[in-house]
Amino acid sequence: MISAGDFRNGVTFEEDGNVLQVIEFQHVKPGKGAAFVRTKTKNVITGSVVEKSYNPTAKFPTAYVERKDMEYSYNDGDLYYFMDQETYDMVPLNADKLGDNFKFVKENMVCKILSYKGNVFGIEPPTFVELKITKTDPGFAGNTATNATKPATVETGAEIRVPLFVDEGDMVRIDTRTGEYMERA
Repeated sequence: MISAGDFRNGVTFEEDGNVLQVIEFQHVKPGKGAAFVRTKTKNVITGSVVEKSYNPTAKFPTAYVERKDMEYSYNDGDLYYFMDQETYDMVPLNADKLGDNFKFVKENMVCKILSYKGNVFGIEPPTFVELKITKTDPGFAGNTATNATKPATVETGAEIRVPLFVDEGDMVRIDTRTGEYMERA
């Protein structure tokens, strides 16, 4: 059990059958009335974010979200197969559990599989990936006053924005959380 007064960023707890993770919290002590905890929580299964206030003495059961490293092997239609690196078991996941940032993952990359009580609800790809640019227009350096970008397609098929000096065949580092170009690799 965890009390609302002990909330910190990243803490997961159960409320009304939902698994919530604290994104932001603030202890508020108004001049009049009782203190309370203002929070912004994210439902880890559906992804919805809600702002809510709690009494600091309110208690909730702690929820343990399991994060396990698994290697992405291949996909077959709507099923994506991940291999457990300890037991070599293949785990199939539906495409709806992958999320938007999965478009930067290529075969044999290690991802974190998120599960709660044995039910997989999502994956976390590596924070930074290095991918090859397969298609982009040629850029001309020096013809802009600000940092201009152009569209480019990486080897997984995802579209990103890159600086004008990046050419086809270049390896680039991408932040999978935002989908932004970081640097040439």
